[in-house]
Amino acid sequence: MADKSAAALPRKVYERELLRLQTELVKLQEWVRATGARVVVVFEGRDAAGKGGTIKRVAEHLNPRVARIVALPRPTERERTQWYFQRYVEHLPAAGEIVLFDRSWYNRAGVEHVMGFCTQEEYQRFLRQCPIFERMLVEDGILLRKYWFSVSDTEQQERFRRRLEDPLRRWKLSPMDLESITRWEAYSRAKDDMLVHTDIAEAPWSVVESDDKRRARLNTIAHLLASVPYEEPAPQVLRLPRRPPSTGYERPPRDLQHYVPDHSASL
Repeated sequence: MADKSAAALPRKVYERELLRLQTELVKLQEWVRATGARVVVVFEGRDAAGKGGTIKRVAEHLNPRVARIVALPRPTERERTQWYFQRYVEHLPAAGEIVLFDRSWYNRAGVEHVMGFCTQEEYQRFLRQCPIFERMLVEDGILLRKYWFSVSDTEQQERFRRRLEDPLRRWKLSPMDLESITRWEAYSRAKDDMLVHTDIAEAPWSVVESDDKRRARLNTIAHLLASVPYEEPAPQVLRLPRRPPSTGYERPPRDLQHYVPDHSASL
């Protein structure tokens, strides 16, 4: 196998292509808004597989009123008594919106199943209902895209180690994440079964090799753009108006207001 550092995508190449792709994402956003399209993108994969970083780059320059990131916490007691898909349905897009699911209803096929948070009956029901649910979304006109981020066991463990040592990223680690190390094969089997049951023609899975985060981000964004038949809408013509002449307004004295101290002056 080639040396990992030699295979890594150079930063300048990565940043140049990322900017180009993000510019295209803005065009996609404007097309969605102009046409009333509804787009759902599901990001799934193992812990530390690179989903969050990719979602961040997708949404970085988009209008948060158009493109929303949905990352739901664990279900409440009330939500546990609902139809499983119910709490996800309320976050689906209306016309002119993009929703990015940072994990989704596939929690049941992964962590809930492996960790025993759902019964075997609930798990089997999910595998039966999920393809039906997704076909209903697509039939109703939603553009559904699903990405599975595939990371090797050695790379995942290295990312866990870096998070553990980095005070800015330690919050990303949880006991559940560390538990996944000891259940690597169980998660692998769960992923394989999930793909068998839910890789349907109407909403196929796209697998992203994510040991190299830069390549994974570019590959995912490029694939997403290529999968949607968007066109660049005609730009709205805007002109800065002339500032009208003063009518005599005078700003109140500065000492009447509370200003933030100039911390930067002490640097």
